[in-house]
Amino acid sequence: MVQDWLLEIAKGVGKLFLNPLLYWSIIFIILVGIKRIKQERRYFGTKVFDVLTEWKDTWGFSAIIGIFYSLIIIGVGMVISYEAIIILSIVTIILTLTFRFTLLSPSYTIGITILILMLSPLLSEFLPIDGEINLSSLAILLALLLFVEAHFLSRIRQNETFPGLVRGERGSWVGRHWIKKYSIIPLFTLVPPGLIEPFADYWPFLSIGGEDYALVLIPFVLGFEFPVRGSMPYEVANRLAMKLLGLAVIILAIAIGSISISWLTIIAVVVAILGREFIHYRFRIEDHTRSPFFNHTNDGLKVLSVIPGSPADRLNILIGETITKVNGHKIQSEDELYEALQETGSFFKVELLNNNGEIRFIQSAMYEGDHHELGLIFAGEPYRKIK
Repeated sequence: MVQDWLLEIAKGVGKLFLNPLLYWSIIFIILVGIKRIKQERRYFGTKVFDVLTEWKDTWGFSAIIGIFYSLIIIGVGMVISYEAIIILSIVTIILTLTFRFTLLSPSYTIGITILILMLSPLLSEFLPIDGEINLSSLAILLALLLFVEAHFLSRIRQNETFPGLVRGERGSWVGRHWIKKYSIIPLFTLVPPGLIEPFADYWPFLSIGGEDYALVLIPFVLGFEFPVRGSMPYEVANRLAMKLLGLAVIILAIAIGSISISWLTIIAVVVAILGREFIHYRFRIEDHTRSPFFNHTNDGLKVLSVIPGSPADRLNILIGETITKVNGHKIQSEDELYEALQETGSFFKVELLNNNGEIRFIQSAMYEGDHHELGLIFAGEPYRKIK
């Protein structure tokens, strides 16, 4: 029995590399990163973040949660058909073609997959699906991955969002941030048939027929993005995380109920999609009613972003802080900032107002090879003209 499990695990890992979604998801995030860098250079004249920044900070947690959820899925006995896996992969690839991380929420990727599977009898000419389909497993999986999305949102920190520019209501350029994350969650799931036989009376609990099962490692793609201009991005991310967490709890309860009452599956999907849309809609309305946060002020220069690895990053200058003085000189523009920095050569002293309105001081030496502008990004006219 142990040999059968080990063999199926090895085969399941091997099947991961037969899934085109794995390769496309990696190509996709590289293309997204290249596109973002081009936009950063149009806006600010320099690259701010590396190509894989949206993805790279998710690897550790994705692996841990993948192992944890895999143990739950296998332990409970949640069986998913090969047809469902194929349709989910196709749906995910199609949604990535929009280059919008928002559509990579499990509310859409798994939700649309469930809807297609529910309509499969009407689409039998185009979707030759044989055998039974257990949609409760997919609905529960949808809820579980929404918990992951909420967790990634809650982990957004002050200097981890992506800057941009947008025209304000009066026609001037103001700062905007994108709260963005992208991850690939590797999950083992049971599929029929295979070498694994039931080891308990209850197992598998959510079966689709058959007496033996195999394992498949699936790369679940997850992403989100929210453009913010009226508040500090990390504060918005924390509020959105709590709302998404509440939505995940509701969907999980409905999905578990669908095990006994099958029509609750469609309720879970509708709640997932409409709930996600409602959260996004309320967020957009609230953000647009606020005045631009990263705007010009009479108190100094508000920091829109900090280039990772730059002197400003090493000195822990944070987005949203306002530079009021450099080397004793009051600052009202970027030109004044650069002139003040060059005045004292290799040493500089900066006075800032933090986000609580408190004054703090930073002083340091400027070393050879350091960015002459400290690595600070401010809102203003784009570096290159944008139509």
